[in-house]
Amino acid sequence: MDKQNVELISFVSKRSGVDENQIHYQTSIEDDLGVTGDDAEELVIEFSKIFKVNIDKFSFNKYFYPEPFLFSSTGPKPKYPLTVGHLANSITSGRLDDSDIQESI
Repeated sequence: MDKQNVELISFVSKRSGVDENQIHYQTSIEDDLGVTGDDAEELVIEFSKIFKVNIDKFSFNKYFYPEPFLFSSTGPKPKYPLTVGHLANSITSGRLDDSDIQESI
C-alpha cells in the first residue's frame, strides 16, 4: 500500500475510532464505521483540507443521514454509500464529486 493510502486509512481510523485493520476500500463511512450527521460532515471537510480535495460538488445529504433522523418519526431518505475507496479516488482526481461517486456505484 502506498504512503497516500496508508495516510488515508490512518485518517479515517482516527476520525471514526475504528481500528485501521478493519478499514478497506469497500468500507462505508456511514454504514460500516458509524460516522453520520455532523461528524460525517466534519470528517469530509477535514479530509478535503488534509488531502487537498475539492468538495464543491459534493452533497453531504446524499450520503449521510442527518443526526435529527434518530429522533424523527419519518423514515430516512435514500442515500448513496460513500466508501473509503471513493475518498482514495478523489485524492487522485483532486475532487470529491457526486457525479464521479454515483458513476462508480
